[in-house]
Amino acid sequence: MTTRHHGSCLCGAVRFEVEGSFERFFLCHCSFCRKDTGSAHAANLFSTTAKLTWLTGESEVTTYHLPASRHAKSFCKTCGSALPRVAANAAALIVPAGSLESPTTIRPNAHIFVASRADWDRELETVPMLDRLPS
Repeated sequence: MTTRHHGSCLCGAVRFEVEGSFERFFLCHCSFCRKDTGSAHAANLFSTTAKLTWLTGESEVTTYHLPASRHAKSFCKTCGSALPRVAANAAALIVPAGSLESPTTIRPNAHIFVASRADWDRELETVPMLDRLPS
C-alpha cells in the first residue's frame, strides 16, 4: 500500500501531495530555522524516496536560499506559508510538518541544533496549556 500525504498553504492557493514515507522528523532549533518560522524551532519531515506533486499553485511557490549556507525555505508567494522543497543536492524531500493536512504516524526523532535554541525555550511543559485564546 502506498502512503499519500496531502497538504496546502494557509490561503489555499498551493496544494500538494507527497507519495511515500517519511524516514526522519526533526525539530530544528538553529538560528536560521527560528528566524524563518518565527518560532522556537522548525518541524520538518524528511524522505529520500517520497515523490512531491504540486496539485495546484506551483507557480505560487518560491524558494529563498540563504547565501553561503545550505539553508533554504520554500513558501507561498501570497500567504508566506512554508511549503515542501527538494534539497539542493536532490538527496531529500523536506516537508514542513505543519503544512500537512493528513495525519502522519511518525513522531519527531530528535531536537537538533539545541545549542542554538532560544533562551526562552526551556521547560515549556510547565507553561499552562489552554484550548483557546484566554479572555
